[in-house]
Amino acid sequence: MRKAPLGVIFLAVGATMLAVASGACRIGGPAPPGQTLVVLLPDPDDGTTGRAAVSSLSAADNSGAVELAAPRDATRVATSRAPTRPATMDQAEVQRIFGDTLSALPPASQHFNLYFLFDSDELTAESQALFPAILEAIRGRPAPDLAIVGHTDTMGSSATNYQLGLRRAMAVRNLLVPAGFDPSFVEVASHGKTDLLIPTRDETVEPRNRRVEITVR
Repeated sequence: MRKAPLGVIFLAVGATMLAVASGACRIGGPAPPGQTLVVLLPDPDDGTTGRAAVSSLSAADNSGAVELAAPRDATRVATSRAPTRPATMDQAEVQRIFGDTLSALPPASQHFNLYFLFDSDELTAESQALFPAILEAIRGRPAPDLAIVGHTDTMGSSATNYQLGLRRAMAVRNLLVPAGFDPSFVEVASHGKTDLLIPTRDETVEPRNRRVEITVR
């Protein structure tokens, strides 16, 4: 089985359920003995479904492979037979078969954007006001993992903006760590002006590109 980079695939092997991650006629009920039920579900973080190609475990090539490309696309596959034609599984049936596994998945990541004054690592007043919500999101997880990425607009050189993006990311880190978070679980990076939220030409002032993205996992 080859899985796309986005989306979540669930397998039901006989009466045993196994979750693997990351993102016609009806198919219902767990797979009978000797068969594997494969279901493609949206990624819990961003809702992207992705794609997956499924073939028989005994096939030396992809002959008879089927593609799952839509939410809740499902197929059954056995060692000696090609997968069944993909069909959409009812949401209630997905919940009945995989409900316990779905409830055990970690909560979806939360994302925040904080914005900065021009050529500065000082937050805007509006972004400073977001900190209580960010702290609440972090404290709501038993073992929070944070990614903090600094960005700039396109004014100035790539080298200068890389350093400015890093200063912005470190400024946010230095506000969060004293609140009681383990710094070993805080990842800091800078994309400088290479990953614009709002595409612009070089040497363009754009306040929405002067930001730090925080991902709370």
